[in-house]
Amino acid sequence: MESTTQLLYPMDQVLLALMIFSIMFGMGASLTLDDFRTVLRYPRGILIGFLSQFGLMPFFAYSLAVFLDLSPAYAISIILIGCLPGGTTSNMFAYFARGSVALSIAMTTASTIMALLMMPVLLEFYTGEFTRQISEEMIAAGTGTEFVIPTGNIIGSLVLVLVPVGLGMWLRAKSQIWAKTAEDTAGFMGIIVIIFLIATAFIRHTGLLLQTPKEIYIAAIAVGILGFLFGFWMSRLFRLSPIFQRAISLETGIQNGPIAFAIILLSFTEPIQSQMLWLAILYSTFIVITSSFITLWYRRVGKFDFEVYKNTTIHNRLFGENYVTHYPEGYLSKRIVKDPSQGSVPAQKRD
Repeated sequence: MESTTQLLYPMDQVLLALMIFSIMFGMGASLTLDDFRTVLRYPRGILIGFLSQFGLMPFFAYSLAVFLDLSPAYAISIILIGCLPGGTTSNMFAYFARGSVALSIAMTTASTIMALLMMPVLLEFYTGEFTRQISEEMIAAGTGTEFVIPTGNIIGSLVLVLVPVGLGMWLRAKSQIWAKTAEDTAGFMGIIVIIFLIATAFIRHTGLLLQTPKEIYIAAIAVGILGFLFGFWMSRLFRLSPIFQRAISLETGIQNGPIAFAIILLSFTEPIQSQMLWLAILYSTFIVITSSFITLWYRRVGKFDFEVYKNTTIHNRLFGENYVTHYPEGYLSKRIVKDPSQGSVPAQKRD
């Protein structure tokens, strides 16, 4: 589908800019230096998250683009989404899914910083054939000579969205009360703006919704689901604890949509921009729906192991980190029998 429809009007772009700033500022307001030190506490979880985030996800996105035979603009957009760092929304979903919020925050922080290096490299690697197709179309139409991925603009966009993160961290260092207010306000504002933009886009462009091929919908939905599945099974393969499995799964599947909007708006021009933006809007819409279902399922199946985690954590607070909680034979499931505390206290680990 070739679309040159104006998806965002000037007011929408202003609201989107405010949303991106507020969400990234809120993310910074929730971070402390201890969160960066947490990365060192979970090296294996961070490494597996890195492999899932920047290894599997871009490959899945590229595979979907090829398998579904997407047009070049949509293919570049889905690959861009696959290369994004984890979104701050995943921290909230990890909390409700009874996952490790500490690991989720550490992964979000680490992947956002690593994206400065990884995204340009991955986009250059995976989008070569699609940029060549666009170049050939532009030459044939007499509208240009060659299309290239604007690597410099993408890096600039990433740096730009990290500025409010730094400002938020500065506020957190100065006043935790105001930082908490900023964090809560940013999350609320982000949700309101996203709902408004999605609702107005759908109302204005009902025809576009009906004209959008099913392959675009499949790509927008499948890239998140593949992230959830393979993030979970990758961490399970490396025998991480269940609360880590849930956190990595959600962190891998939920990409940072606001950064995608910022990069597309700041780095690409029409008619490529509208097509890329439309797929990003569809992804952002459906990822909320699929994340909700996944979270409800994780919350249900993780009830027991999370209660064991809380129980042993309380024991260690009361009796010291070397205290080992003893459970009746057969009480713990096979998944957690060797590590009833989910790895939070060294003394609880069983070999």
